[in-house]
Amino acid sequence: MPNIIEITDFTAPELDVYARLTEGQLLNRHEPEKGLFIAESPKVIERALDAGCVPVSLLVERKHIGGQAGHIIARCKDIPVYTAEFEILTQLTGFQLTRGMLCAMRRPPLPGVEEVCSNAHRIAILENVMNPTNVGAIFRSAAALNMDAVLLTPAASNPLYRRAIRVSMGTVFQIPWTWLDGEAAGWPAAGMQLLRKLGFRTAAMALDEHAVSVDDPCLTKEEKLAIILGTEGDGHAAGTIADCDYTVRIPMSHGVDSLNVAAASAVAFWQLGRRR
Repeated sequence: MPNIIEITDFTAPELDVYARLTEGQLLNRHEPEKGLFIAESPKVIERALDAGCVPVSLLVERKHIGGQAGHIIARCKDIPVYTAEFEILTQLTGFQLTRGMLCAMRRPPLPGVEEVCSNAHRIAILENVMNPTNVGAIFRSAAALNMDAVLLTPAASNPLYRRAIRVSMGTVFQIPWTWLDGEAAGWPAAGMQLLRKLGFRTAAMALDEHAVSVDDPCLTKEEKLAIILGTEGDGHAAGTIADCDYTVRIPMSHGVDSLNVAAASAVAFWQLGRRR
């Protein structure tokens, strides 16, 4: 039986997760097992549920309870479902809800690098990519364009930040990912060493006159390839290009010298995800 709760008090502590907690507070670095994330819109919430994420509560525009949110509420069983009219929810959260629905969920434990890469042939590495919008867009391209997994260096933005999840359309729950830590900590040296141990050749996407073109047949012939994308402003960390097996560029025209990292990822994944 759904536990529908009408919102009457904006200051109620159970609504903090939607209205007042920052991404850092949701992450809860001191007690990661208690960390939360917010999934927005029915499609994204459903993808998170399909991936086994555990819901804590729902925030739903009243008109959707018996409509598009109904089957998700049923899947979540007896968790609290906080509801009000659209205008009240907008006032509470500070923004307009996408399709009238948010879900607070527990952050799932992440697998190790070796587990994520165990059956992978094409992986993406996000080196210090700090913009959540770019992270979300890269995940969406990775899921759509034949990447088997995504690895992130510790300085990258968290894929479970609300904006990253929203931009990814929930694909952060559909493609395996984890952080380059543990044995792979100390990027790039330790991470590169582990990737080679796992059988991967490495390709850094960079604006370098000595780089090979992204359509070079040598790249698509590689059995296992890790495609490394650098941060938005500074590009790759010192040592990354030197440690890579390939430096790869995307040929451009009209005097354009570079692409946004998310756009570049889509081009690279499309071309390099097709093995020969």
